Amino acid sequence: MTIRRANEKDIPRIIDLLGQVLEIHAEIRPDIFIPGTTKYTDAELLEMLKDDLKPIYVAVDENDFCVGYAFCQIQEQPFSNNMVQFKSLFIDDLCVDKNTRGRHIGEKLFEHVKSEAKRLGCYEVTLNVWAGNTSAEKFYEKMGLKTKERQLEYIL
Repeated sequence: MTIRRANEKDIPRIIDLLGQVLEIHAEIRPDIFIPGTTKYTDAELLEMLKDDLKPIYVAVDENDFCVGYAFCQIQEQPFSNNMVQFKSLFIDDLCVDKNTRGRHIGEKLFEHVKSEAKRLGCYEVTLNVWAGNTSAEKFYEKMGLKTKERQLEYIL
C-alpha cells in the first residue's frame, strides 16, 4: 500500500467511498442523511485537488486503486489573542473502503498525514470527531447506537 496526494483519476473512487460512508449514516439515521447523495460533487473535488490548503491524501493498493482517503485543511490558528499564529492541519474526513477494513489503512493514512503536516510546518494535527472513527459504525457505537434497531429504541 502507498499513500499519496489524490489526483483527478481518483475522483470517481473517492465519490464511491463517500457514498459508502453516507450509506452507513443513512441506514442508522435516515431522519438526517439522504441516501444516494454525497458530500462533494466531482467539480468540487477537482477544485479541492488544486488547493494546496485543502490536500486530499489517498491510500492505494499495488494496482494504484484507491482504498481510503483523508480530506485535510491547513489553517492558521492562534493559541490566544496574545500569541502569534501557527499552522494547523485538520483532518475533516477519513475513510477506508469497507472491503479493506482491518488492515490498519486508516491508521497508516493518519500517520502519513501527521508526517506531511510536520513537513509543511504545521504545529498540530486535529482529527475531526466524525473522521476520527474511520467508519460511521464506530462513531455511532461510541454514541451508543450500534444498530438501526438500537437507534429506534433510543428515539422511543
